[in-house]
Amino acid sequence: MTDTTSETTPDTTPDTTLIAVLVGSLRSDSVNRKLAELLAEQSPEGVTVEIVDGLGQIPFYNEDIDNPRDIPAAAAELRDRVGRSDRVLAVTPEYNGTMPAVLNNAIDWLSRPYGAGALVGKPFGVVGATPTPYGGKWAHEDAARSARIAGATVVEDVTVSQSAVEVDVLTDPEVLDRLTRAVRTLVDYDVATVAA
Repeated sequence: MTDTTSETTPDTTPDTTLIAVLVGSLRSDSVNRKLAELLAEQSPEGVTVEIVDGLGQIPFYNEDIDNPRDIPAAAAELRDRVGRSDRVLAVTPEYNGTMPAVLNNAIDWLSRPYGAGALVGKPFGVVGATPTPYGGKWAHEDAARSARIAGATVVEDVTVSQSAVEVDVLTDPEVLDRLTRAVRTLVDYDVATVAA
């Protein structure tokens, strides 16, 4: 897995919020991949957006290989990168009315060990676009539900299910504004205040 947003180590000083992005499409020319790259390029000041690549190299979750001796390197790196992040954002299309298997598998790995996985307590949001009238709503609901069960703190106001039927989601100012505001909402979410 490599960081496509920068050739250098991201600035993760205390004043910087690090968002790990899980892209649900493996296709290099995917609209959702391009949206994730745009969000990385246009991240607000004090925010570093890292796309976690290599999800396609992670085998399906299997408890038999989830141990220090056998864990696949890609799965260990996924856990490490999400564990070091302050927030997690899934950017995903919808496949057959649900989230893509690659995203589901990533959440499975991040949910273990139970109660102490890398997602536990992390503010989590999901956005994406599909060429359907509902914009991937079912996939986004599934991803949010799965992440919540895995221990993440799902920030409902971040969810953006954008239809790409009659709009270019990569250039439309209103769409990009909605996505940028979603990232800002995720960054501004205060777990301590909400829990109080």
